[in-house]
Amino acid sequence: MTEIVLGVGASHSTLMNTHWEQTLHKDRAERFRDALKAARDELAAARPDTVILVGSNHFRGFWLDLIPSFTIGVGECVASGESGTPKGPLPVDVPLARYIAGSLVEGGRFDAAFSARLQIDHGQSHAVQYLLDGLDVDLVPIVINVFAPPLPTLDRCERLGRAIREAVLAFPGNRRVAVIGSGGLSHRLPWPDWREPHGDDEEFMVGAWLDGRTNWQDYDVRRREIIRAAEAALNPEWDDEFLSLVERGETHRVTGLTTEDVEKTAGNGAQEIRTWLLMSALLDHAPGRRLAYEPMPEWLTGMAVAVLDPVHTEERQR
Repeated sequence: MTEIVLGVGASHSTLMNTHWEQTLHKDRAERFRDALKAARDELAAARPDTVILVGSNHFRGFWLDLIPSFTIGVGECVASGESGTPKGPLPVDVPLARYIAGSLVEGGRFDAAFSARLQIDHGQSHAVQYLLDGLDVDLVPIVINVFAPPLPTLDRCERLGRAIREAVLAFPGNRRVAVIGSGGLSHRLPWPDWREPHGDDEEFMVGAWLDGRTNWQDYDVRRREIIRAAEAALNPEWDDEFLSLVERGETHRVTGLTTEDVEKTAGNGAQEIRTWLLMSALLDHAPGRRLAYEPMPEWLTGMAVAVLDPVHTEERQR
């Protein structure tokens, strides 16, 4: 029997790796890092065989020559290794990944893209680094397009999560499966709408996204300079409301928001809440526990960690 044993939502920031010593709010940073360690310990205690790792793409694994809304890694998976995150091949649960991809299509519910040679970036490898350190698990990587509009709707992401949940629970093998949603919360990146760039920096970014498939590293120095020059635009109140929904098992309520709603209120980086939403749907929206929330202007992001434990939820309900 295959079961889903734990869910984790966690923000990511490569500035944890590259600018830790320059971080001004060290107390906040350490609390967030400690929460990642606590979530990692809960993952270890849940003893998963496989982790479904849901994340975003920052134009180091996908480029504007081809941007699917949803992509499932069903073969090789390689981490790009930028900014001190893990680099190289990662283990994939190929039988489960291919079963999920096939079930979605054959069930007539989703025609998700798949990749037998997937490259991921820190949108997922940050979680590998901090949440899966030392754990002997295989992955099913799922990438959501959250930065190249038009984006999949929040409702579509939630529906995909529920469809994947059905596929996982129907898988004929024996698996203990955990799910990680990596990304968010509020933040605004100095990234243009690729359809209408303004100025040299935005033109450069769009060029990197379009032409960087074979030489993305060549663009990274200036990319980092542009990001480091950006001003933080956090919305802690919005973040708290979102985390309260996670705690109550009501994450699905965000499906009423549009892409424009999210960007206007919480920034273009907050589109990554799609990863939390898909994760939560895979856990059947079990109530979560907030382990940390820290507004980190130095990292441009509202940083949060939460855990969804279906076993303890069922015990409380009894």
